[in-house]
Amino acid sequence: MDGAAPTPAVLGVERSFTGRRWRSRLADDRPAYALADRFQLPEVVARVLVARGIGADQAQRFLAPTLRDHLPDPSHLLGMDAAAERLAQAVRAGEGIAVFGDYDVDGATSSALLVRFFRAAGAEVRVYIPDRMTEGYGPNIPAMLQLRREGAGVAITVDCGTTAFAPLAAAREAGLDVVVIDHHVAEPALPAAVAVVNPNRLDQVTEHRALAAVGVAFLLAIAINRTLRAAGWWRQRPEPDLLGLLDLVALGTVCDVMPLTGLNRALVAQGLKVMARRANLGMAALADVARLDERPQAFHLGYVLGPRVNAGGRVGRADLGTRLLSTEDPAEAAAIAAELDRFNEERRRIEGEVLAAATALVEQGALDPVLAVGDVGWHPGVIGIVASRLKDRFDRPAMVFAIADGVAKGSGRSIPGFDLGAAVIAARQAGILTLGGGHAMAAGFTLPAAAIAEFGAFLCERFGACGASAGRVAEMGIDGSLALSALDAALVARLDALGPYGAGMSEPRFALGHLKVVRADLAGQNHVRCIFQANSGERIKGIAFRAMDGELGPALIAARGRTVHVAGRISIDNWNGGEAVQIRIDDAAPAL
Repeated sequence: MDGAAPTPAVLGVERSFTGRRWRSRLADDRPAYALADRFQLPEVVARVLVARGIGADQAQRFLAPTLRDHLPDPSHLLGMDAAAERLAQAVRAGEGIAVFGDYDVDGATSSALLVRFFRAAGAEVRVYIPDRMTEGYGPNIPAMLQLRREGAGVAITVDCGTTAFAPLAAAREAGLDVVVIDHHVAEPALPAAVAVVNPNRLDQVTEHRALAAVGVAFLLAIAINRTLRAAGWWRQRPEPDLLGLLDLVALGTVCDVMPLTGLNRALVAQGLKVMARRANLGMAALADVARLDERPQAFHLGYVLGPRVNAGGRVGRADLGTRLLSTEDPAEAAAIAAELDRFNEERRRIEGEVLAAATALVEQGALDPVLAVGDVGWHPGVIGIVASRLKDRFDRPAMVFAIADGVAKGSGRSIPGFDLGAAVIAARQAGILTLGGGHAMAAGFTLPAAAIAEFGAFLCERFGACGASAGRVAEMGIDGSLALSALDAALVARLDALGPYGAGMSEPRFALGHLKVVRADLAGQNHVRCIFQANSGERIKGIAFRAMDGELGPALIAARGRTVHVAGRISIDNWNGGEAVQIRIDDAAPAL
């Protein structure tokens, strides 16, 4: 609450090894006690729920999320009925249908979902994914005209198209009808299209603004399916298994960092169940090359499967992700998955080089409220990841640019409280950017390289005007302090059952106090493995991922033999079939 006194730092940690204050996510324990008593929950579970805004009225629905409780009528989205009618008409008439998708995971899953649906409906469908390097983001005039020449009567843009005014006008003039399925921030004006279905249209009233594009595509499939049913289309063929598409919805939603609350949480929870059945050959092949041999969780989607799907659009071939996720050929699935795995290794190498250079540039200059760095030769395919890393390290919005031939292509990541998508649209309307769009936490843009400084100043001014503060004390939210004796497989299972975790539904983080660092060693290139011991003699293993990229890794290694407090997420160490609890270390601090 504004003006309220800050809660005491957890374990007294005012400044950790990474410079953070450990803040309790609960300012008042009483609601947690009441929730635990009413639903017979362990106190620690009740604390996690209350800290995420789940009170007694929401708890029952939250603990057992179902699509029945959350799924809206697709028709409540403006343009949905017109879109469904036009596309159902195309299916019934045998008309050529094209899907124009973005090259990221949300775009790939959206495209694959629609391909699978239209194939099941007996329609002819063709997919076009633009090349990140030569075409950039979103529809372009040559591509739209090519689709028309190849026989498409209607095209669906997914995860793009809301601000593609010129390309969609050219498509209409050429006789190509376009349906826009998107979720990015819109402007008052909309492009020429049969329908623009976007929960973030300015004239749209909905509680589902946080849907990923693949979530909107799923609602479109429901609407078309319903329209075809009314026309008697399914009398001669089986209806598609729409729930079987939820593994794609889950992957796209998690990887586009949409909040896992409400409808998104229900979609991802059900999608993870579908994914565990391994019915999608491409998804199963990808899990195999990633050596994912356990039941998939949201973490695996965001950090194991998603980066590999993304690698095709970043450093490989843009259409590989969609092809993988829509194929019915086991051999093709295995080949594409292996290729994406190789591209992902190349992406990691390139990302490391650009991140080191970008970090050096940030540290050489003044630490502005909004970071803006770029250079000639940086690979456009990794600048979004690098922006995310800079945002996390310096705790402020970060813009990263790849410059070539006097043109800067940029990608940005924001922090809570600063709507980056709206800021980018404002900069484009002010004439600073050539192209640009996005949502609150991420955006992409193109501008003359000479305008980078002006764009950075524009963002800094807007950042200050919105009341955000880059000079605030960095904090880390903690759900509670636990003793090692309280950690067991049963507690981990109870906490896992509250998932899926992700944006808007953060995984529980706990502090473990007064642990001796028995061991701290480098694992791989930049991870640190630890063994901690309590005064009682109990021990716990820990792993700090990518810790050598910042202050945490070196501090842990230097703390060998000393006593520290540790903060992180608890999980089961399944190595050799074991059930010991381990901690994924987010931070640590000296125990004073």
